[in-house]
Amino acid sequence: MSVFASSLIFIIFKLFSRYNVDTFQAIIINYIIACTSGILAYTSPIKIDTIINANWLYSAMALGVIFILIFNLMAITTQKNGLSVAAVASKMSIAIPVLFGIIVYQESTGFLKLSGILIALVAVYMTAMKTAGGVSIKKENLIFPILVFLGSGIIDTSLKFLETNYVVDNDVPIFSATIFGFAAVIGIFILSYKAITGTLKLSFKNILAGIALGIPNYFSIYFLIQALKNEHMDSATVFTINNVSILLVSTLVGVLFFKEVLFLKNWIGIILAIISIIMVAFTI
Repeated sequence: MSVFASSLIFIIFKLFSRYNVDTFQAIIINYIIACTSGILAYTSPIKIDTIINANWLYSAMALGVIFILIFNLMAITTQKNGLSVAAVASKMSIAIPVLFGIIVYQESTGFLKLSGILIALVAVYMTAMKTAGGVSIKKENLIFPILVFLGSGIIDTSLKFLETNYVVDNDVPIFSATIFGFAAVIGIFILSYKAITGTLKLSFKNILAGIALGIPNYFSIYFLIQALKNEHMDSATVFTINNVSILLVSTLVGVLFFKEVLFLKNWIGIILAIISIIMVAFTI
C-alpha cells in the first residue's frame, strides 16, 4: 500500500507539469490535507496536552522542517543538476536506513540478502539515470545532491528509530499528522510572506492539486510505518523493497502513460530491480 500511494504521488507530480500547477503552493496545501487525514484517521480522542507531552513531538517537529527543506533541495538539485541526479540522490539514500538497521538493530544479514541490497542500489542508479551519459555534476553544485541524499536517508532512518522506540500502533495516524502539520505551518508562513510582498497568486487549480496530492502522501508515510512495525520484516528489507518498487512502478507508469523513453541501461536497471526485490523478499 505504501508503494501504491507513493507511486500515485509520482503520477500526480507528472500531471502538475502538464497542467502548469504551482508546485510549491500545491505542496503546502498537500501538507495541510495530509495533516487533516491523519487527524481524521486517529480513533482516540485528540488531547492537545497528550500530544505536547508525547515523546515523539520534537522529533516530529524536526521531521516537518526536514520535509520542507528536502523538497526545496530536490527542486534546486533538479534545476542545477537535472531530474535524473535528483532521483538518484533521493533513492540511493536507502543505503542509510539499511546500514542503520543492520548496525544499530543488528538485523539479519546473509549473502543472498546483502547481494540483493547491493543489486538494488545498482538498479536504482541505472533505472533513475534517464540520460544517454552518466552523472555529470559541476563541483560547485555537488553539495545539493549530497544534501538530498543525506536528508532523504535521515527521514527514513528517523521514521524507523521513532517507530521502534516511541510511536505505539494507535499513535501512527496522529504522529504522521503532526509531521505534516509542522511542515504545513512552515509553508503557510512562507506563503504569508509572499502574500505580504505581493508575490503570491493563489489559484483554485493549485488548491485542487494539493488536495489530490495530500491524501496519498499521508498514506505513503502511514503504510510505511505500519510496514516497519511488521515483525516478520526488518527495516533493511522494508526500505529496499519499498524504494526499489516505487522507482520500478513509477518508471513503468512513465513509459505506459507518459510516453517516456528508456535507454538500454534503464531496462537493465528494471530487470535488476525485479531480481533484487525477489532476493531480498526471499530472505524474509
